[in-house]
Amino acid sequence: MRTLTVTGHGAASAAPDTAVVRLSAVHRAGSLAEALSGAESARAEVVAAAGDLVVSTMNLSVWPVREEGQAAAFEARHSLTVAAGDLEAANDLLSRLAASVGDRLQVDGVDLTVKDPSAALGRAREAAFADARATAEHLAALADTTLGQVESLAEGGGSAPPVHFAALGKQLDVGLQPGETTLSASLTVTWSLG
Repeated sequence: MRTLTVTGHGAASAAPDTAVVRLSAVHRAGSLAEALSGAESARAEVVAAAGDLVVSTMNLSVWPVREEGQAAAFEARHSLTVAAGDLEAANDLLSRLAASVGDRLQVDGVDLTVKDPSAALGRAREAAFADARATAEHLAALADTTLGQVESLAEGGGSAPPVHFAALGKQLDVGLQPGETTLSASLTVTWSLG
């Protein structure tokens, strides 16, 4: 049996509706113990400000800091993520954190994602299949034959890359804007040839 195998690509857009805030509770002090204690109190303030939101530790680190003309010190960093839910909740969280944690807070970024990407991924797969079919029909016509039935179909994977919000600025209302993210899919389809 003669066959033709083609890979098609498709994409669909969706508005992000979920935010995960990446941040660090940071403290610098003259001793390692003081640096850790300060970072811990900043972490506790983050957890208190987050309320019912899910807070997860990503990393805890401490290192010596030596700057010319200054006494040796240590800096401790407790890196966290907060699953803020929707964008309004993330904006409110950032405002509360700025007020309660202050200078001991570093916002590393906000990842905006699509909570349920299934509809957009379905549209991306449909576009990928249409792309594969169009290419296969063109190649079959060049070979002076026609497409038969689909013999195999394999998905190359879908993706929903996070949208990174890097710089939050100094204002309390950071105005997170969801924009759009592109979800993609690829399908490899094998047709028999007529």
